Amino acid sequence: MTYLEFEQKTPYEVTRDVAQAMRARRKERGFSQAELAQRAGVSLGSLKRFERTHEIALASLVRLALALGCEEDFERLFAHRQYRSIQEVIDAQK
Repeated sequence: MTYLEFEQKTPYEVTRDVAQAMRARRKERGFSQAELAQRAGVSLGSLKRFERTHEIALASLVRLALALGCEEDFERLFAHRQYRSIQEVIDAQK
C-alpha cells in the first residue's frame, strides 16, 4: 500500500463531505430545505435524502450547486492534472 492509498478518502467520506458542505452553504444563504429544493427544481425528498444519506443524482446535485451559486466548484472538478512522473511535469511546462 502506498502513502497516497493510505491517505485517500473513501467514497462515503467524499459524499458525506459534499453533502455537509452543501448543507452549510444552504444555511449560510438562509434557505430552508423546501426553499432550496424549489429554487433548484429538485424534489424536497431528494434534498432531504442527500443531507441524510449523502445520495443524490448528479443532475440534481448540479441544480443545487447552481441555486446556491457554487457552479465554479464543479468547474474545478477534475481540473488538476495528475502527473505520473517528473518528466511529464517538465514536458507540460514546455
